[in-house]
Amino acid sequence: MRKLITVALSCLFLLPPSVAAAVPSRQVKVLTYNIHHGAGIDGVVDLERIAQVIEQSGADVIGLQEVDNHWSARSNWVDQAAWLAQRLELHFAFAANLDLPPVNTGEPRRQYGTAVLSRYPIRNFTNTLLPLYPTGEQRGLAVAELKVRGQELRFANTHLTSNNNAERLEQAHKVVELLSGSQEPTILAGDLNASPEKPEIKVLAEVWRDTWTEVGAGPGYTHEADHPTARIDYLLHTASLRPTSADVPVTFASDHLPVAASYTFCR
Repeated sequence: MRKLITVALSCLFLLPPSVAAAVPSRQVKVLTYNIHHGAGIDGVVDLERIAQVIEQSGADVIGLQEVDNHWSARSNWVDQAAWLAQRLELHFAFAANLDLPPVNTGEPRRQYGTAVLSRYPIRNFTNTLLPLYPTGEQRGLAVAELKVRGQELRFANTHLTSNNNAERLEQAHKVVELLSGSQEPTILAGDLNASPEKPEIKVLAEVWRDTWTEVGAGPGYTHEADHPTARIDYLLHTASLRPTSADVPVTFASDHLPVAASYTFCR
């Protein structure tokens, strides 16, 4: 409770008292979720289960990782981001970190990466490929520009490498570089594949605040879903956002658990 009160006071101090009293609070709820191409811990690919997790969270903006787009038979060649957006009646943008030619001429390209779903129109969307080592898998940083109830919000979504500490640290530094120089309220969501004490997380935490550390309760473990023992999925935010709650919904729809949080804009 003490840390929540401290965060709230620091947020209010960003505004003159007369302005803080006059401006109504603007809130946004977000979710980050590695969906494992829709495959649950039972090995069954079921996007409806993923959709229900998102729906039940009440999130306004969602960052998804491990999303297939006509990728292969493992996900029935489905454009998963488009399917989820249509099912949930949300706007979406997909970021292809792997982009391969189709099996047959005239078919869609085979893509794999991340996606952003949003109740609010996505005004601008970019994806920048992150540093890649010879034995690694290409990762990227997707950035969506949104306007939430009249307030600008930059929502960044990433999935750092899982099998090389040096590569992941370099990717973290690149994320900091790419997102620097903006005063926009920013949320960085993603599967960062590292626990909080690791150097790559400390690099990011020097720039953005760890939402779970501020308002979460318990260890916040997210992997593996059926017996979680590691916190590797994160929501980080700038000081211009005040987190009011955070939780890890329990679900077996993927091998990861999602992380949900609510924020109030400080300006």
